[in-house]
Amino acid sequence: MNDNKHENYELLNLIGYGLAKFGMTFVREFKFKTKTAFYQYLVESRIAGTTGTVKNRQDLFDPFFNNGRKGWWQKGNAYIHRKILIDSLFGNLDVLQFAGMIKVHLDSQLGEEEKHIVISPLMKSRFKQLQMTGQEAELYFLNNYQNIETFSNGVLDDARLYGDGYDFQVQVSEKYFLVEIKGVRGLLGKIRLTENEFLKASEYQDEYSLVVVSNLIQLPKMTVVFNPLANLELTKQVVTQKQTTYHSEFISW
Repeated sequence: MNDNKHENYELLNLIGYGLAKFGMTFVREFKFKTKTAFYQYLVESRIAGTTGTVKNRQDLFDPFFNNGRKGWWQKGNAYIHRKILIDSLFGNLDVLQFAGMIKVHLDSQLGEEEKHIVISPLMKSRFKQLQMTGQEAELYFLNNYQNIETFSNGVLDDARLYGDGYDFQVQVSEKYFLVEIKGVRGLLGKIRLTENEFLKASEYQDEYSLVVVSNLIQLPKMTVVFNPLANLELTKQVVTQKQTTYHSEFISW
């Protein structure tokens, strides 16, 4: 069997989180008496390549829970962004709800009818959010931006809600840097700038930086490119999208 440990990246992260947070209570929700049997089920279902893959996902989350296990404690907070992301989407679920959500996605992955429980549309939307690299990359930057030499003593402000061509502002002394975050699952990958981001980068030049958080599937690394328009070769692509909208008649509300 091919090792497909990253094929189900998001699902394995959820399973590792569940094992670290809820322990054997989580395992028993899947009708298994031992973790080993649960691990083997995931391998036989081709969710994980090896039982070690599943165990490693728990080891990753163990240091962030008071569960008596050390896991990968020596890596410090290198993976804390993954816990924060899952906390933000599913941290309020109890073990029954959390396991139920995973059962539905396991059934979907295996091509089986979703027979265990019905999950809400909001929960499905949250799972889709987990599959996007952007938020995970942004959380990694938020927790590690001071490791970037230029920003080491900077004051960070979150600008993501404004949609103005950058994600964060970092003030260093009297200088302001605009920072746009891009996420890449592996060590290789393309990034793209929107028209809005391109215009903002053109306006601010050396005060505009692109931070690419790569290798998200393993140990993330940040690559900083100041003045990306001058330092990256970008090819313009014009994509025309047809948008369908639906309008009511003129009504007195």
